[in-house]
Amino acid sequence: MAKVSFRNDYATLMHPNVYRYLEDKLDVINDAYGNDSYSQSAKQRIIEKFGLPETTEVYFLAGGTQTNMVAISYILRDFEAVIAASSGHINVHESGAVEASGHKILTAPGKDGKLRGEDIDEVMRHVGDEHVVAPELIYISNATETGTIYTKEELRSLHDAARRHGLLLFMDGARLGNALMSDENDLAFEDIGHYCDAFYLGGTKNGLPLGEALVLINPVFHHRFANHIKARGAMLAKGYFVGMLFDAILQDDLYFSLAKHANDLSSKLQEALKSHGLNPEPSPTNQVFVQVDDELGKALIREFSCEIWEKNEKGYILRFVTSYRSKDSDIEALDLFLQAQ
Repeated sequence: MAKVSFRNDYATLMHPNVYRYLEDKLDVINDAYGNDSYSQSAKQRIIEKFGLPETTEVYFLAGGTQTNMVAISYILRDFEAVIAASSGHINVHESGAVEASGHKILTAPGKDGKLRGEDIDEVMRHVGDEHVVAPELIYISNATETGTIYTKEELRSLHDAARRHGLLLFMDGARLGNALMSDENDLAFEDIGHYCDAFYLGGTKNGLPLGEALVLINPVFHHRFANHIKARGAMLAKGYFVGMLFDAILQDDLYFSLAKHANDLSSKLQEALKSHGLNPEPSPTNQVFVQVDDELGKALIREFSCEIWEKNEKGYILRFVTSYRSKDSDIEALDLFLQAQ
């Protein structure tokens, strides 16, 4: 493994503050299955931060793919489908988890990794009678698979399209912290709950060893959802562990300051690449994509563990990812390396 790694934002175990929080709890006796005081405290922090109704339900799950599959499979009946961008995470990077639960993903091309209201209208234009799978849910991620973010107007447009067609809107928030802390973001925290029926707050990619907080706002999700979690094999006996993790990282807005740090380092990384004649796609969050030739691509992968996103006739599109643990010295190392090429 390279000394400096830009491969992903979950390569280290956890933020030190979270570790210290856990150290003090090693001998605490807890209620199981998420019925503990730490999970309740973390739930309340989320409700207050996002200005959500007190009726909102919050469940703590282990990982993003699991959370997407559990939420989507709960709301869809066996003849119903979910709409996603063709580049959406559930369509390209979850090994058919949604399809394995018995549901079709209907894709639309979108733009910059994002669905638009008109994309939903187009999908619904092809919906017919009982011989055709029936869309019931819209899936989006913020930040998207390509690091872009939704504006307030874009999210409002999707919400309006959902209501126009009688659909629900679910936001994958594996990198929601990065989206909300982006300098280009115009969404208020309260807007997420206002426009979405459900979303989750990702911890795995922002300072936790594991964990996603699934936030269910619309009461349509509330009927025996815990039974569904159990049936899908996603209920943790030690559910209090993930509750503790979120209770720790949500204190003093640590979760959001870590996301902002990752974004800030991403901006510096983009400037370093540009200073050497490389032209990364402008990114408002912590994922950076850049086209390089074969020789430079292989060298960068070897030295910095960045990931091949796409192989093409020009060489590679590489993905660099910054995280809460990224340092200015990491950017300086990249800069010095490029100077020597």
